[in-house]
Amino acid sequence: MNKMLHSASLSLSFLFILLVHFSINIHAATFDIRNDCPYTVWAAASPGGGRRLDPGQGWNLWVAPGTAMARIWGRTNCHFDGSGRGRCETGDCGSLECKGWGVPPNTLAEYALNQFGNMDFIDISVIDGFNIPMEFSPTSGACRGIRCTADINGQCPGELRTAGGCNNPCTVFKTNEYCCNNGRGSCGPTNFSRFFKTRCPDAYSYPQDDPTSTFTCPGGTNYRVVFCPRGSSRNFPLEMVDGMVM
Repeated sequence: MNKMLHSASLSLSFLFILLVHFSINIHAATFDIRNDCPYTVWAAASPGGGRRLDPGQGWNLWVAPGTAMARIWGRTNCHFDGSGRGRCETGDCGSLECKGWGVPPNTLAEYALNQFGNMDFIDISVIDGFNIPMEFSPTSGACRGIRCTADINGQCPGELRTAGGCNNPCTVFKTNEYCCNNGRGSCGPTNFSRFFKTRCPDAYSYPQDDPTSTFTCPGGTNYRVVFCPRGSSRNFPLEMVDGMVM
């Protein structure tokens, strides 16, 4: 009997040590979401919900370890009723507290936490188009931040222009050339994707733009997402370009 109790005690002690070790090495990430735009942005997160951010306001979001296929984006020109139902001109999800993803165009900060090798994978994507300049950067950990802050709305090609933003060609044309529907290797850069990539080299410009658009940070890193970070074009002129940069 004593041997059984001793064995059970050792097992519980070992389990406790494992749990402590796990909690030290794998813990939740915090995301400091800030609006530095001169206009209101309705921040959205999946998972996380949503929040109105007037200029200068922030939102701290806690995200569980191991979370994957997650994204943060901003919505513009929103109107909600007292129950939180309503619509936005860009990035709309149908309510103040988003339960799913937003409607293009919306600039995306995407991430997956504690993946292969306990690394976080982060990116900025314009595969759903562009509406607000964005910075996505670590506040801890040894890794680099990424940005997409060019005047894409002001320079958007006519075929992609829409109210409040600039669509990605996949949203407009819905063909394999732009959407890569037929799998790996079925598509490549186009004139439209080069328009985005030239202005935002860090960002995903089309669905198979992985080599230059996915970045890693150590698991346990905390992050900052800033709408209209310093140095971005905040007041987009209604300026059209005659042609696209190749």
